Amino acid sequence: MRNTICIFEDAGYTKLLPLVWMRGVYELKTGIYSLMDKIIRKYPGTKINLFVREYLEEISAERHPYCSINPKINDDCLFINGRFILQNPIPVDGPEEMGIINDTVVYLRLTRDNAQKVSSGAMLAKNMKNTLVKKIPSLKIVKMDGILITYFWDLIKNNSEQLIAEFKSLTKGNEIKGQIYENTVLLNKDNIYIGKNTKIKPGVVIDAEDGPVYISDDVLVEPNAVIQGPAFIGNRTIVRLGAKIRLNTSIGEVCRVGGEIEDTIIHSYSNKQHDGFLGHAYVGMWCNFGAGTTNSDLKNNYSNIKVFVEGKLMDSGSMFIGLIMSDHSKAAISTVFNSGTVVGVSSNIFGEGFPPKFIPSFSWGAIKSKHIYRPEDAIETAQKVMARRKKQLSKAEAGLLKHIFESTKKERKIMLYV
Repeated sequence: MRNTICIFEDAGYTKLLPLVWMRGVYELKTGIYSLMDKIIRKYPGTKINLFVREYLEEISAERHPYCSINPKINDDCLFINGRFILQNPIPVDGPEEMGIINDTVVYLRLTRDNAQKVSSGAMLAKNMKNTLVKKIPSLKIVKMDGILITYFWDLIKNNSEQLIAEFKSLTKGNEIKGQIYENTVLLNKDNIYIGKNTKIKPGVVIDAEDGPVYISDDVLVEPNAVIQGPAFIGNRTIVRLGAKIRLNTSIGEVCRVGGEIEDTIIHSYSNKQHDGFLGHAYVGMWCNFGAGTTNSDLKNNYSNIKVFVEGKLMDSGSMFIGLIMSDHSKAAISTVFNSGTVVGVSSNIFGEGFPPKFIPSFSWGAIKSKHIYRPEDAIETAQKVMARRKKQLSKAEAGLLKHIFESTKKERKIMLYV
């Protein structure tokens, strides 16, 4: 039988909400690639199945037409947890076995008959390991080491290491394919890649002495910007005049970025064009930050930052965590976010003072406001925003936004103000 790679979600996705309301956990990013792309690159030419929550099936099929979504399995299969940062390929061939980190299933290697016993329900069960052992008692259990993404901040913590490793996998450095204007400074060119049709304007400093800088195709870096490695800039992104892109920053395609950004991951099609600080942050797609918007990523007393996870405030164990903002959310000019603030999907944030540390999806105002961003209004805004980048909001995306609105009603009733 043909071997297939099956990338799956498990019950751990709930700790990554609201970032994963609009995507499978394996679409989250750290370094240059998403978690699923890291896996796929290790198995070129192999058939890929994605196992995801039922309400994400339609949008997943749109985004990943080369993959089968929640299919019936007809092959021998290597299942890989979508929260796992795969650094070295797990052998596709070999005995049937289950790899675990602590009690979390990282991979399953199964023949077709046993693979057909693994339903999406079993994968999402809180006791996935025990459920599978009962179904397939002959499974060998292998304890292993590695990195599982459990919380938002795990993505940010691993960004630097992933940027360095993936730069090395893509280029030997000192590749300049774009246009470099006079009076630019490239420090340590062996650690720099600049893609096709990219323009680096006068006064720009690209400092790769402490880590690599990968700038993709069709990027514009405007005059006097500074980019400090490790850093990644995606296709067709614009780095604005005088921007300070500091170390450990990954910016997706078709973004507009300015001001000061550090230790941050930004998905595609989001804008932070103006002055203001964004640090130790994770930002979804189609987000926008008004001029002067800033987040704190360190408390004045240097204590660990507390973050809302699964509706409860928990100690992150880290002194540095900034803003977590989900897809289609916006912040008005001069918004100031406390460290560890979590923003849901399609929220419109404005008003005086600090917003609360947890802002539910479809909030309007969010400063102790009971107003709701009605889904029909949010969808209309999304259509306008996407049209500006020559994209259309699909029926699947509109339906998903409506589903998220219904699924987060309880959050908006509780409205946690901390």
